[in-house]
Amino acid sequence: MEIITEEEVRHVARLARLALSEEEVKKFQRQLEKILEYVAKLRELNLEGVEPTTHVIPVVNRLREDRGKESLSKEEALSNAPNTEKGHFRVPKVIE
Repeated sequence: MEIITEEEVRHVARLARLALSEEEVKKFQRQLEKILEYVAKLRELNLEGVEPTTHVIPVVNRLREDRGKESLSKEEALSNAPNTEKGHFRVPKVIE
């Protein structure tokens, strides 16, 4: 049973701006079909009463407390800049 066509693989590759060889198109078609077949099997499961989860095990953030501290002065921050102008970093224009 063909779930996804080679043309659909080429279309997705074009959207992702990927250049695929014919061998890669066939390879990805088979891989995508297997993924979709697996998803179809998962849809057959009775999940009534099962809570959705994002992780299999409990996850706890181990981040330090956010504390303010003294930062660099304007002069210190600009001291190693390759180019400054009127007390600011000067960078090349990237948007026209």
